[in-house]
Amino acid sequence: MTQRLRRLLAITPVILLAAIAVGITFTIGWRPIIGPRARALNDRRFEPNNARLERGTYLVNAVAGCLGCHSEVDFRKPGSPPLEGRPGAGARWVDTNLRWVVAPNITPDKETGAGNWTDDMLARAIREGIGHDGRALVPIMPYQHYRTMSDEDLAAVIVYIRSLPAVRNPLPAIETPFPLSFLMKNVPQPISEAVPAPDLSTPILRGNYLVRMGACADCHTPSENGKPITGLDFAGGLVFSLPTGVVASANVTPDASGISYYDEDLFVRAMRQGKVGARQLNPAMPWWFYGKMNDEDLKAVYAYLHTLKPIRHRVDNAVPPTLCQRCRQKHGLGDSN
Repeated sequence: MTQRLRRLLAITPVILLAAIAVGITFTIGWRPIIGPRARALNDRRFEPNNARLERGTYLVNAVAGCLGCHSEVDFRKPGSPPLEGRPGAGARWVDTNLRWVVAPNITPDKETGAGNWTDDMLARAIREGIGHDGRALVPIMPYQHYRTMSDEDLAAVIVYIRSLPAVRNPLPAIETPFPLSFLMKNVPQPISEAVPAPDLSTPILRGNYLVRMGACADCHTPSENGKPITGLDFAGGLVFSLPTGVVASANVTPDASGISYYDEDLFVRAMRQGKVGARQLNPAMPWWFYGKMNDEDLKAVYAYLHTLKPIRHRVDNAVPPTLCQRCRQKHGLGDSN
């Protein structure tokens, strides 16, 4: 073996390792390997008071609809409300197309719930996507939207969660499918500065904040491989499979194929009653929660939605699903896009 060949063989592993390192850096990044970004926990505590409890009750039950995910629900009742006596006790989503999801018990039960979690553990989970045990949370938990939740609203939410009756409800650990379990470690981002109260001085600004707190974009934007499809923000087509049926989310942009025909009164009635005219809304649209918003806030949501860019994307759950070339999902009128 020549000296030149020996040198080449010696440096080949170094070249391969360097190529792998560059490839990881410019593709998936190192977080899936070394773990998510996470700040150290602190000892802050959110003092309970009546104002915080009232605000937290409203945010959790009317705006964010947290208990729709973190509770077993009664699909036999209109709007599929949480089961009586078990709000926040967690749920396995076995009856959905996301049957691997396990929403944890967030009641103050010390054995199976959040009773031993500190306030900052809850705060970090809600806004930064890091669980009490340091793992990255599945982005189905809309912490990317909650990043803009003000510090005081965060305190109010946690004060309310602490007020829930403790429910013992052991649940299995979530088993997130690959590659999502790997890639989602890139998502959490620490918050190191105070988040001020939002500007709610106009209906549109108020609606913008409420829409983010309600994570409306997550359901009303179609996705592919877990990522929202660029150019179809709020244009509907994301498909849900529930015991109440298979349904695609609606286009809520002010396009003719969306909700341009809605006026303010129709929008408020739809959220309050779960109906658009005689058409019943599937509880995949959690109107049971959103209908508890006050009139000012519902009208603000309507005002904000009508500032969105109109996007032509026809979705109709009253007709059989067909493949849509725009969102690559199967939904009613898919073949007309």
